Amino acid sequence: MTIITDWTAEKAGGFTHENLAFRHDLHNRPLFSDEGLVRLLDTYPRDALGVFTMGGDPVDWQSWRRGTDGGLSGEKLLEAAMAGRIWLNLRHTNDYLPDYRDLECEIFTETRAQTGLRTFKRDLGMLISSANAQVFYHLDVPLVSLWQLRGQKRVWVYPVAEPYVGDAQLERIVLKESAEQFAFSPQWDAGAQVHDLTPGKMVTWVQNGPHRIENGPMLNVSLSVEFMTPAALVRANVLYANGVLRKMGIQPRVQTAPHPFALAKFGLARAVKASGLSKTFEKILPVTFDLEHEVPGVLKTAA
Repeated sequence: MTIITDWTAEKAGGFTHENLAFRHDLHNRPLFSDEGLVRLLDTYPRDALGVFTMGGDPVDWQSWRRGTDGGLSGEKLLEAAMAGRIWLNLRHTNDYLPDYRDLECEIFTETRAQTGLRTFKRDLGMLISSANAQVFYHLDVPLVSLWQLRGQKRVWVYPVAEPYVGDAQLERIVLKESAEQFAFSPQWDAGAQVHDLTPGKMVTWVQNGPHRIENGPMLNVSLSVEFMTPAALVRANVLYANGVLRKMGIQPRVQTAPHPFALAKFGLARAVKASGLSKTFEKILPVTFDLEHEVPGVLKTAA
């Protein structure tokens, strides 16, 4: 029995190359009940927990703020998500918790059986977010799939091209010198693919596809799965190398393997990362609030 219930030869062939929607049965598992989520929040390492809040205007991406959990219990954190306007990001749950490691293996064993793809650098992350919360316009460096488990959300996915994202902006994100979120124009919605996710639906898109997300008027629980394939890893390193070259005044282009320039850039990117120079590029979002104490306008329950 498969997790995804509507595999076809066309979807298997287009996986990672096209934006695709699937149906799955993960939402029926007790792992994602209230009790399962509280247990997750109590056992997941708190120093790895991402706590965020944001404004309501999809253009106001700079209202995205990072905070701390304030030492709240798993039960209180779930209550805060149910009553406030927060986004809890539990990245790499598969690296910390055995149940999620087993789920990672299950998902990617099936993916390889259906597509033949070899995957690595897998990040199985849990997202627990409030009613009407949003993630602003942004893109990810790896490949991504988003699995809806509870609640409903709308996802807009945009082309990897001008005006949605330019090469220089993409390179800055890969270098981590710019936030994954960046300026958005509502006019771009006309060029987007729109997916309404309810429990039992999953969507995946091409590498670096810009996207944004808005929750419906209820608690949302989703599984965010990031991963690399050999081709995706080459692309990420070519973009990284291009960002370094652009700093030197060169106007680089994106190549794919087995192009010799792609392989040379792959080597350049690896060398820069190994040197430690890459750390000088990276920007980190500062912590600006605490869930236990800064409650006005952010939470209704944590006081």
